[in-house]
Amino acid sequence: MLDMKLFRDNPEVIRRDHERRGISQEPIDEVIRLDKEWKNSLHTMEASRRKRNIAAKEIAEAKKQGDQNKVNAILSQVKDLGLQIEQLDARAKDLLLQRDNLRMSIPNILHDDVPSGDDEQGNTMKMLSGEKPDFSFTPKTHNELIELNKWVDLERGAKVTGSRFFFLKGDLARMEIALQQFSIDHLTSRGFTLVQPPVMMNRDAYEGVTDLSDFETVMYGVEPDKLYMIATSEHPLTAMFKDEVIEPSKLPIMMVGVSPCFRREVGAHGLSDRGIWRVHQFTKVEQIIICHPDDSWNHHEVLLENCRTLWDALEIHYQIVNICTGDMGTVAAKKYDLEAWLPGANAYKEIVSCSNCTDYQANRLKMRYRTPEGNAPVHTLNSTAVATSRALVAIIEQNQLEDGRVKIPEVLRSYMHGQEILEPCQW
Repeated sequence: MLDMKLFRDNPEVIRRDHERRGISQEPIDEVIRLDKEWKNSLHTMEASRRKRNIAAKEIAEAKKQGDQNKVNAILSQVKDLGLQIEQLDARAKDLLLQRDNLRMSIPNILHDDVPSGDDEQGNTMKMLSGEKPDFSFTPKTHNELIELNKWVDLERGAKVTGSRFFFLKGDLARMEIALQQFSIDHLTSRGFTLVQPPVMMNRDAYEGVTDLSDFETVMYGVEPDKLYMIATSEHPLTAMFKDEVIEPSKLPIMMVGVSPCFRREVGAHGLSDRGIWRVHQFTKVEQIIICHPDDSWNHHEVLLENCRTLWDALEIHYQIVNICTGDMGTVAAKKYDLEAWLPGANAYKEIVSCSNCTDYQANRLKMRYRTPEGNAPVHTLNSTAVATSRALVAIIEQNQLEDGRVKIPEVLRSYMHGQEILEPCQW
């Protein structure tokens, strides 16, 4: 969430951002109003406490002098002060809760480079990599390829769990593991530390990294323990340093996280989203950086460069787009999407999101670094490296052969004992 000092000292910055996004400024006014009421309640409560303290001293002095009439008179004057202080304290706490709950729903301040636009049509091209694969035959969709080669069993996945769950089999399952290992090696060679996070989080930690009012509908809850299955390792890895003051010498903290991810995707999303493109469980390799605020925009480009070199090594044709105001979520100040070309769908589809969240998550998590002037919020960044189910879709569609088999990207072959072609599963 945004620092309260921004609402108090420079609310016009937030107002201009809301104008760019085309959203109402009423929540800004309400936060400012609640903050003033909260401070007034604190002021009144402190005045009442001072009055009670003065009365206590006067009573003690009157007792020393044996003046019971004065004691009784003072007690009569302050008899309701205790209840008033309790009520004022409860009111102040309620106002603070209202203020900060509303503040958590107000989006981050967008970077100046974020293009204006109402929806994804306003996203702008940053770069294009490689050329579209040229086939001498009509390319199949990934749905057709996985069915032809028996690499995915959706029906049995639905039988044992439900729709949009699946069994991954044979050579495609082996390549999924190869993708994970290749991605880990790629990032650890660049100074990232491998971390495997817990796959469940409590509500307090989750509210530190995302707007649950917006995100909770796509998450799986665990009852009666009041936990959530993680939607991405970004969330536990970013929350890892919640309520901590980080020594500046430890920054930047660079992590590569690997975990299963769970999302309750709902609704119909089109033919290309069937199969394993949009599913309830998948594995993701994620980049996380926690850094000094002065360095975060450089790190944002570093995260994107890591993605570029990884996907270039896989020889996948893709485009990178700069996400516009109308397509931006609550948390990021700027976001790039890397979209792979899917020949079967005849479209570019998002396989990577790369975001700088500036101090937005750190403020919610109370995650600071030490400075000579006091503690200040760090900046947090995240980027997909590989979401394996979508990566598999891009690879098999771009590397398909006329007979339905698939060439294995050269960089993955050493992880698959030199194998060059994905062969069909026999059952």
